[in-house]
Amino acid sequence: MLLEFSCANFKSIHKKCTLSMVAQKITDEPKNNIANVNDKLNILKTAAIYGANSSGKSNVLNAFSSMVWHIMNSVRLNEGDELFYNPFRLSTTQNEPTFYEAKFVLNNQIYRYGFEHNDTEIVSEWLFTSPNINKKEYVLFLRNEDGIGVNENTFLEGVEKEESTVNNRLFLSLCAQLNGDISKQIIEKFRTFNVISGINSDKYDSFSRLMLHKHLDGYEDAIKFYKNIDLGFKSIGTIEKEVDIPENLPYYIKKGLTSKLKGRKSIELQSEHNVYDKKGNIVDTILFNFDEAESDGTKKIIQLSGPIFDSLNEGFVLCIDEIDAKMHPLISQFIINLFNDPEKNTKNAQLIFTTHDTHLLSSKMLRRDQIWFTEKDTTEQTDLYNMMDIELPDGSKPRSDANYKRNYIAGRYGAIPYIINE
Repeated sequence: MLLEFSCANFKSIHKKCTLSMVAQKITDEPKNNIANVNDKLNILKTAAIYGANSSGKSNVLNAFSSMVWHIMNSVRLNEGDELFYNPFRLSTTQNEPTFYEAKFVLNNQIYRYGFEHNDTEIVSEWLFTSPNINKKEYVLFLRNEDGIGVNENTFLEGVEKEESTVNNRLFLSLCAQLNGDISKQIIEKFRTFNVISGINSDKYDSFSRLMLHKHLDGYEDAIKFYKNIDLGFKSIGTIEKEVDIPENLPYYIKKGLTSKLKGRKSIELQSEHNVYDKKGNIVDTILFNFDEAESDGTKKIIQLSGPIFDSLNEGFVLCIDEIDAKMHPLISQFIINLFNDPEKNTKNAQLIFTTHDTHLLSSKMLRRDQIWFTEKDTTEQTDLYNMMDIELPDGSKPRSDANYKRNYIAGRYGAIPYIINE
């Protein structure tokens, strides 16, 4: 379970910002939206990020994705390879390192791991652990410009590996590569953090198709999901086909692709629709090529269904940027409710999403501490803040019985576009 993610000096985010999934001590409904870790710690199952266009809400998720990418790919880097470095460029301090840090639960322990980097090297790196929230932390290792210091009592797997670490690689990844137990488990934990775009969701199309074709874990839930939201077809099936190569390609390209893709198969989706007589009675069914017949919104739902039910079944963290793109608000709401429902989400999977959909801004849907906002200041830096951080003009906090949607549109919570009427 993810407790916190922090970042700084990444794209529009200059100063450190933190997204917390730790439930605050408030009595808000719905009670189901939190999961109990232990007697001192409850976590949020979902979190929403609102903000005007270009306010930086996507960059919060992009930063998380960038952190995961560096962790997953560090061992593949050759010495001298550049890192993915995209700092805030509207400041004289633009050459400072990018900062990432995540706090999470693993094996009933809380870990805090982070690192800083520029375009060529890891500037600093650290790993701490504690038995519970707000308890004393114990260092496992620290890395800075002077070298790497390992605590032999808490991180024996890192001893005598300090000098083997290349400047552009993470020490944690090296220890995992050399079969360090703690480091391998942490790497695997980050593998369960997935960030996807709700606009370009076709990245996960092949994963969802494979789930449907092979009837993998999540298949039955996905089929039930399609029926519950009534996508307009009776059923969906798959067939395996040879990869089609367009006839109009130049000969040399077609020849190369034919050789490269020889023997490879693709999974084609077929949607089954009813055929009706003049009286509206069902008399037959017909199969359509899904990609040709169905809408972009329906395609997106199918593409997202694989990651959604994989996350629910495994207890993963799923981040969806622009969850409402191409989808009806009620379907977005249905997906969020899947994660909030303890009967559907038995593994305490978490969903973090960005959205413009104000229908979700309701005390019946989200607790106040689940609602986040992004807003740029006068120097074009992104500020990330929680609804519980807001102080209203009378000095009070937003109330749990307030009309969140109306207040947000009215500008009481900030994070809306300022439109100039000429």
